[in-house]
Amino acid sequence: MTEKKQSNVVGAVIMRGDKYLCMQRTRSRYPYISERWEFPGGKVEEGESHHEALIREIKEEMDWDIYVGRKLGATVYEYPDFRVGITLYLCKAGDNDDFKLLEHLDYKWLTREELPALNWTAADRELLPLL
Repeated sequence: MTEKKQSNVVGAVIMRGDKYLCMQRTRSRYPYISERWEFPGGKVEEGESHHEALIREIKEEMDWDIYVGRKLGATVYEYPDFRVGITLYLCKAGDNDDFKLLEHLDYKWLTREELPALNWTAADRELLPLL
């Protein structure tokens, strides 16, 4: 049995009032994450800090500037083809509340009570209790 490759990922928890920003992934070759919902963010590159990765990923995927705050928590999730370690950070949007969907299908601003109704990736669903 081969060891599954682990990706280390950072996610941004961004709030507007009492609502959280949720992003819908694009189609993927992996059906269990394809078009599912997640917190915005992405992979940590070699030599990058979590804060640097989060700022870079949000800029690349949404053309948006954010401030990275405190760590909310982390999980490691084992998918059928790979393992992912996700660390969530509380983040604040810059002055401009205007982002673009460069790598996502859709977005929603939802209250904590509305979040469980979305079809989340399994790893992101595990992180919902941290909010």
